[in-house]
Amino acid sequence: MNSSRTGLFRIWLGSGLAGCLFLSTTLAQEGSSESAVLRVGVSPVFPPMVFKQGKELVGVEVDLARGLGEKLGRKVVWVELPWEDQSEALSAGRIDIIMSSLSITTARRYVMDFSQPYLVVGQMALVRREDQNQYLLGFPLKPPGPVGVLKATTGEFLVQREFPKATRKVFTSATQAVQALQKKKISLFISDSTLIWYLAGTHSAEGLSAVSAVLTEEQLAWGVRKGNDKLLAAANQFLQQATQDGTLNRIFRRWTAVSP
Repeated sequence: MNSSRTGLFRIWLGSGLAGCLFLSTTLAQEGSSESAVLRVGVSPVFPPMVFKQGKELVGVEVDLARGLGEKLGRKVVWVELPWEDQSEALSAGRIDIIMSSLSITTARRYVMDFSQPYLVVGQMALVRREDQNQYLLGFPLKPPGPVGVLKATTGEFLVQREFPKATRKVFTSATQAVQALQKKKISLFISDSTLIWYLAGTHSAEGLSAVSAVLTEEQLAWGVRKGNDKLLAAANQFLQQATQDGTLNRIFRRWTAVSP
């Protein structure tokens, strides 16, 4: 993946992150006074953001979570959950923060608070290379076959809203969607541009490609339980520092080869 690609994928540099740095020297002390651990909710099905290599959790979000835990002076404890269970786990107090390729949406604002956004992405489609020319002029209201999506994601919501005549196939992992695409059980797979570019790269030799047209523009952020203002402020301060000192760029280059 590289920065010359036309898919929407760039680090957020809005005024909230590019402004002055207010990281307190007592940040770690404030964080550790609440809890000795930071329970991070992850759904490791979104490479390169958060996924597994063998049994190990890796990716952009994993590196950022470790950095946040270090700044807070709190040990990171990973809580792996199905994606559709993340919001409920946060509201119920089973996790402290969602760091799992989470898009900011109006509906989600009712149940959680969001950190400052740190990345702009968009919904894109993965297709078989032999079918790519079908999308040169855009997407038809009714795609040529079933559309694959991940359960409870903005990709699924997009297909429900924009392609009501399409048959949806819902998956719990990108691996399942890729297999269905290769076996021609679906005609395309719609998800975040980060995931689609990653899959297009790793499965290029198997005849899969990304459609360069971007269907939406979304901001990724972290979700914090409503009322947990200290953690929210600490997350924002960490992102401010990581943006200004280049940490965010270095992590994204490590996992995506993107140089914003």
